[in-house]
Amino acid sequence: MRFAFKNAPQHTPWADMLALWQEGDQIELFESAWSFDHFYPIVGDSNGPCLEGWTTLAALAQATTRLRVGLMVTGIHYRHPAVLANMASAIDVISGGRLELGIGAGWNEQESGAYGIDLGTPRERSDRFEEGCEVLVSLLSQEWTTFEGTYYQLKDARNEPKGPQRPHPPICIGGAGEKRTLRTAARFAQHWNYGGGTPDEFARKRDILYGHCADIGAIRRRSRCRATSSSAPTARSVRRSRPPRPSRNAASTWPSSTFARPSIRAFWRPWPKQRANWPERSRAQSSAVERSRARSNPLADGRPGQRIESIKSSRSAAVVCGLTIANRVQGRPR
Repeated sequence: MRFAFKNAPQHTPWADMLALWQEGDQIELFESAWSFDHFYPIVGDSNGPCLEGWTTLAALAQATTRLRVGLMVTGIHYRHPAVLANMASAIDVISGGRLELGIGAGWNEQESGAYGIDLGTPRERSDRFEEGCEVLVSLLSQEWTTFEGTYYQLKDARNEPKGPQRPHPPICIGGAGEKRTLRTAARFAQHWNYGGGTPDEFARKRDILYGHCADIGAIRRRSRCRATSSSAPTARSVRRSRPPRPSRNAASTWPSSTFARPSIRAFWRPWPKQRANWPERSRAQSSAVERSRARSNPLADGRPGQRIESIKSSRSAAVVCGLTIANRVQGRPR
């Protein structure tokens, strides 16, 4: 089990957010840190201040040295995926290969409508998201990309320089739609972000995801067998001029599998108004904290996140306590 923390840049002074991440960077228990990508606060007064996610993430990547960093998650409709690919590559370079690329189909009607950004119907969101993932993966890993889709069209597009992670930064897809989102996660993601629910609901959706992974694996195996007899390009295609470039160092390469099960990020989201109802710390969390005490970790005093939270004065900064990253979970989360 690995741990992370997440805070929301809503109603939160920059100085407090910076201090939180720098403090977390010194606590070895935390492997990664996350923020969100919204333009309006999604908890509390929606008319309040909210720092833009990717701009702050770039600054936080520069201000930390160890934590993996990411946004959970970016709505694909907020930025053209070619622009997003350039942004992601730049932050992967700035952070020295620590970026986790969190993306989703988008859901926030208020900020999308206010800014004139077309959100679309659920079906349109899913179609656009699938296209966006194709464009992102190609631009992050290939030298040239040509793509003809309904929502995105690229011709001989490049994205340089690419970051140190090969073939691209790990992709974390957020969402729980069983027919489309989980299937898209099976196709493109290294991590699946499950936003919360009962253990039974989590287990059910996890099994659906694994089913999509198995189906896509079988389809791709058959496609490779047929590839020798098919030379005509499809109407919507991504041109790959050469295989991904080798990694600059072994440490920056993650195992690449075209249809392996993505790991699962299941977490509690303890927003301030819900703090009184937080579940008790699990045995696994307790054991982790006990081990941290033995190393004189400053996190040892109290529940996970207490030390970090103590340095904050903002009333609405949300710290996720016990974000678990369960790699290829086989049983129900504890």
